This record gives sequence, structure tokens and C-alpha cells, in this order.
Amino acid sequence: LNFAFAFLVGVHLILIGGIVQLVAGLLTFRKYDHLAGTTFVAFAALWSSYGATQVLLGASPPSHNLASSPNIYTTPINASLYMSNNNSSISESAVAGLVAYISVAFIVSFCSATVNYIMPFVFGAITLTLVFEAVGLFSEWALIVSGVIQLSIVLLGFYGAAALLLKGVYQRHVLPGFGNAVFDVLLLGAKIKTSPKKMGEEKKKNTKYAEPMALGNLCDVISPFIFAFYSFGYMSNFYVGAVWVSINGISQLLASYYAYLRDDVYYATKFGVHSIYWFVKAWEEFIISVLLSKNEVDDSRASMIGGWFFLLIACILCVMTLNRDKLELAHNGLFTLLTISTIPRIRGMAYYIFFGIVCSIYTALSLYVAFVSLVNSIAEKTLLPLGSQPLTSAQFQSALFALKRFFIRAKELPYSTTTELPDALFYICNGLAAISAIQIGYFNQVHSHLTIPWVLIPGALIQLYVSRIQVRGGKRFGPVLPFCYAGIWAMWTWLRFAGTVLLQSCSFFSHSDSFLYLGAIAFLTVNTFLTILAAYGNLVLLSLTVVMEVIIVCFLLFTLEKLPLPLEGVMLAIFSLICLYGVIASFANYLFGKQLIPMGSPLIKAKKSNSQNATFPQCPTPSSRQTSGIRTIASILDSGGVCSIPSDTVYTLAASCKHPKAIEKIYNIKERPLEKPICLTIGSLEQLEAVNPPFSPLLWEFMRIVYPGGIGCIVKKGEWLKELGVGPAYNFVGTKDSIMIRISDLTVTAHLLDMTGPLAITSANPSGEPDSIHHDMVVTRLGHKLEGVLCDGDSTELVSSTVVNCTRIDEGVLTFLREGAVAIATVNQIFERVK
Repeated sequence: LNFAFAFLVGVHLILIGGIVQLVAGLLTFRKYDHLAGTTFVAFAALWSSYGATQVLLGASPPSHNLASSPNIYTTPINASLYMSNNNSSISESAVAGLVAYISVAFIVSFCSATVNYIMPFVFGAITLTLVFEAVGLFSEWALIVSGVIQLSIVLLGFYGAAALLLKGVYQRHVLPGFGNAVFDVLLLGAKIKTSPKKMGEEKKKNTKYAEPMALGNLCDVISPFIFAFYSFGYMSNFYVGAVWVSINGISQLLASYYAYLRDDVYYATKFGVHSIYWFVKAWEEFIISVLLSKNEVDDSRASMIGGWFFLLIACILCVMTLNRDKLELAHNGLFTLLTISTIPRIRGMAYYIFFGIVCSIYTALSLYVAFVSLVNSIAEKTLLPLGSQPLTSAQFQSALFALKRFFIRAKELPYSTTTELPDALFYICNGLAAISAIQIGYFNQVHSHLTIPWVLIPGALIQLYVSRIQVRGGKRFGPVLPFCYAGIWAMWTWLRFAGTVLLQSCSFFSHSDSFLYLGAIAFLTVNTFLTILAAYGNLVLLSLTVVMEVIIVCFLLFTLEKLPLPLEGVMLAIFSLICLYGVIASFANYLFGKQLIPMGSPLIKAKKSNSQNATFPQCPTPSSRQTSGIRTIASILDSGGVCSIPSDTVYTLAASCKHPKAIEKIYNIKERPLEKPICLTIGSLEQLEAVNPPFSPLLWEFMRIVYPGGIGCIVKKGEWLKELGVGPAYNFVGTKDSIMIRISDLTVTAHLLDMTGPLAITSANPSGEPDSIHHDMVVTRLGHKLEGVLCDGDSTELVSSTVVNCTRIDEGVLTFLREGAVAIATVNQIFERVK
């Protein structure tokens, strides 16, 4: 009965706590709810892991003697079973995951207090539950306390569900607890003394999806913590640990996926690499626990060279973090140390001690990074300190461009790239699979089993994930290339590792040589077509497909039992080196939106037909140096079009206030949510003075000093806006009560505004991406959606304007929504002088 009960409880935990909560997490990520999206997915992994543990327990026969041999189907859930000495290994395995999630639950409890009154109690109760569940693995009384706390979770859950349901029905908060926070998250930043530049700095955000950084960093807390427990000898085997780490790895892949949806190549790649690492290490240790003795582990691990590729990828991530904050750099530096601790030359106990120590340090840092990223995501401001940048983006780009100029003659910095976002992960998956497959055929059967996760997980399983994200964003091949290569590595693994025993023992396989030949020939044919297509891409991709053709020939020779192993090893090494270069080039080029590292020109250039040119017309790009060019853009704006125009900071999207539908179109072009207001720009302060808005003398004096310039002032709306020329766009600019006004210190913009009147503007970049600092960047990213781009070369600044809230200026209070071209300290000095 105990085993049947454990099985049923496990199924319910997976269905309700795991799958349903996962669906809720995915939906809240798409609703731009940072806290709920992060916590729902993280706790879905917890309940799924705990549920899977109980299902495995229920599947284990009660009469099995755990003391005689290890049992991969058992793990703790019932106190009566834990008290047995035979189940001590089960308790040790489960406590690692529970303790790891206790720290996560504590962080979530604290952060949820910034949202409402209910969630802190729910997550606080979950934290206590996990504490007593961990103690209950060894003492039955703790499970009774845990049960009482779980009843309180049920009651709070019912209340929260009822409150949210009534809110949905009546469109207001009927029951108390929601809508008000225990404390304001912004107060947390006020407690910390940071420089004015960092204090309350607004983050670049993509408002279509919630930020996945906190989720990815929380996953980096769970996996290393479990590995640390195992490395220090608190777990006798890694059976249960493999389940927990694998489910946690799936959560980290979801963090990578939502980073991809936000067009964030850095975090999409980082979390993808980390999930691959935890997957591979978990199943390597699982195989070691099942198949190998300690002496065999040393000999077999010494020949595993896939860890060197992980080390190189970790170093690349470190280098690409030089233009980010020091906290991120430290996090990547520790991950590099983590990969060093698992290189094959470190053997035996030295390996496990070193690995365990690094995992412990990495867990602690990941916990802090997760807390910082979650708080900053909720506040949508950089409240907690991240540290300064070792290099600015401009310095880093210049260094990479200097490297390019050393090899290729290039006179100026490019402004566009043809690299696609998932390319870095594509090269990582194939490179790791290839370098790990080099050791095939040289060692014994035990070593072959140990190599399975190194080739199968990145080469086939994770590459299917890459194929999925290519469905949405791929333009060159879409999902075809990664999907086909996933099939190649999966078949390779099956025949060279897992299928070896079956081929020798099963009469069906021994008489199906023709099937193997046909499979190899099919892969050769498919890859031939991929090679032709790669000729339209770039030289790196073409080289990759050509070398893969030779590798598939080796695959065919293996089926014929005529494979020269040195040839296979050389081709796999060349393949992995090409992938390594592809990782560096594609990652850097997409990260900065420029061809900083050459990928090589396509061998065959496709010609666009007249029909294609007619279907996809290029938007007009007149020059700002010609009066006719300014008149062209003014005419397009007056007719209801949306154009990109320069400003005294960065390029902006503009629409005439005479055409509200054009302003609405800006939201679609940028994928900008309607609740985010669009500001107003006018030609001069004299236009504002002519309509005589009811501003105080203090505000007038402040505006006379800061206008024209890189500062936008938020003021209260009124009927004076209609006299200014806003007219039908009154409800389409600003918020209900306020509006931000910009007066650019740029002659071209002033002349254009004299022709068009007030314009509604916002930065000319897709939401969440860097500002456009050259008209080529606008044309590349948004040209197909615009009616015109006024080309003015490089922008005056590298960042957008500083946004100052002046609605309470008469009280002596200025607040800053964003620090941009003008430093906050400078604005405060101006304000003090004005007062």
C-alpha cells in the first residue's frame, strides 16, 4: 500500500504541480509577469522532480533489498520507508534537491512581498514545507509538521484563486490581499548606496515577454548544488540526482527559449550552454554509477575530450561579457572554472573534491545573481548593484573590428549582419558532438557507454531544440539543417555505441546490412542538397557541410567494416574547429548587430527577380543634406506614413499628430505594448510658449535651460496640447494625465518639424534591442516596415534622451525614468541652479 500510495502521489504531483504549473508559467511569461513566470516554471520543476521520485519509488517492488545492490527506482517520500537503513541512500539523494529548492523558495518569498500580500505567505509556507520534508527523510515527526503547513498552503491557494477569479469577473479587487504590496521594491534600491548613474537606471526591456534571466540563474543554483552533494560523498549514487538535474535542465532550456523570443542572443546562448552542460554531466555520472567501478572510471574519463570543448565555449562566453557588468563576468568566470574542474586529466577523488568545491562556490554566486536579476526584473530598474563594465560596447566593438581589419582590409565599421540568432547554439551542439565522437572505436565497451551522453544530448536532443527555435526565426534554412544533423548524430550514436551490443547479439540486426547502407546513402544525399544550399549562405557554413559529407562517408565505411579510424578522427577534429569559429563569429556578430568577425561571402549569390523586388519594395532613403530629401519625408508624414528621422540623440520613429492611425502603426512596427506611451516632439520652445500652457515659473525656467537638448520633460496634459497642433492625436500620445515633450537640438529635425508640425516619436529600434545609431541600422532592422528613412549618417549620441518627470517640480521634486544622453547629476545641478 505504501508503494501504491507513493506512485499515486507522484502522478498527482507531476500532473498538478508540474504540468499545470508549467502551463501557467508559460502563459505568465507571455503576459510580461516576471515574478509569476519565473516562480511557476521553477516550482513546476520542483514538483515534477519530487513527483518523478515518488513514481519511481512506487514502481520499485517492496521486497527489493536495497542493501545488496543499488536501485535506480527508489527515492524518499514516505517516513516509514525512510527509517529503514536499507533506504539511507534514497534519503541522501532526495535531500540534496530539497535543500537546493529551499534557498530558491526563500528568495521567491522575499521578492513576492513586492507584489501582494498573499504570495509571500504561500511561498513562505512552501519554504517551511520543504524544510520539514527534508528533515522528514530521517525523522517521522517532521512529516506531520509538513502536513499541517501544506494544509495552510491549500487554504491560501483557495483564497488566492477566489480573489483572482472575482477580480476577473468584476474587473476590480473584491477580496483584499492582491493589488497592494507588503513593501515597494523601489525602496530596496534606496537602501543601497550606489552611484547616481546606477541608481534607479531604467533597463532596456522587451515588453512582449517577461525577462527569463532570473529563471535561468535559479536553475544554475539547483544543478550544481546537487552535484556538490554527490561529489562530497553525501549521495552513494546519482540515480535520483540525474532525474532532478534533467528536469531542472529543461527549465533552463525554457529560460533560453524566452531569451530567444526577446531576441536576446546572449542569454539564449548562455542558458542553452549551461543546460547542455548539466544534462551531459548528470547522465555521465548516472552511467558511471550504474556501469563503472572506481578504477574503470579513471581510465575511461581520461579519454573523454568533450570537456575541452566546453572549456573553450565557457571562455568565449567570458570574453563576450567584457562589455557587461562585473557580476555577470564573475558568474561566467566561475562557470569557466567549473568546466576546468571536469577536464579529463583530473581523475579520481581529486576530480570529485575539486568539482564539489567549485560547484559550491558557483551555487552561492548563482543564488545572489538570481536574487539580483529577479529584483531588478520586478522593478524594471537596476536597483541592486551589478558592478561597472570592464569595457564599453564601443571599445569592445573597436577591438573586434581591429582584429577583423588585421586579417581583412576594412575601412569602416559595418552596420548590419546576416547572422541569425540561433546560429551560435547550432555550432555549439555540432562541435561538442563531433569532438566527443573522436574517441569512438579506440576504447572498450564501457567507454562507449560513457560517451553516449556527450554525443547524443547536444548532437541530437538539444539540436532538436535549436531546430524548433529556427522555425520562428530562421531565414536561410529554417529548421532543416539542425533537424537533419540531429538525425545524423542520433543514428551515429545508435550504431557506434548503443547499437554495438544489439548488432552482435540480435540476428535481425546482423542480417540487415543493406538497411544500414541505404541509411548512410540517404544521409549523403540529403547533406549534398544542404551543401548546395550552404553555398548561398556563407563560407563557414559551406565548409561545415562539406566536412560533414566526408564524415558521413566514414559512417558508410563503418557499415562496410572498412573505416580507417585516423581519417574519421581528423575529419571530426576539423569539423569541431569549424564549429568553434562559427560560435565566435555568429555570437559576436549577432550580439553587436555588425559583421565584426568575417563569416565569408556566399559562393553563389542569389539574384532577386523583378517580381520579388516589386513584392518587397525598398523604403525611400533620402539624404538630410538635401532640402528635397527633408521635403520627401515631410510629405510622407503628412500623408499618414511612418518614417525614421534623426534626433540630437539617436534615430527615432515618427508619425504626424494629424494621423492617429499612423501613431498606432508605430506600436505594431516596434511590437510595443499599448500601455507604453509615445512622446511628442516640437521644433522650438517658442511654439510651446505661444499656446501658454499653465506651467509654473519654476518649470518654465527649467525648460528654457534644458531645451533644446537631450532631455525629455514629462508634464501634465491639458487642452493647450490641442492648440499646439496635437488635435486628433490627443489620446494617442502620452498617458491619460501626462506627456513627455522633446525639443531636439538638431537643425535637420527642426526644419522638418517646421514643415510637419508636432510629431509623435519613439526610438527607432525593435523593443528590447539597442538604439539605432546610424540610418543603416534602421533600414536593416525596420526598413521593410517603414515608409521612409531620413538618412543623416551617425547619430549625435549613442544612447537615447534622459527622461525627467516634472509633474512635481513645484514641490522641489524631480524623478528620473531613464538616464540617457545627459547625466542625472547634471540635470540635478541645473535644477538646483534654477531653484
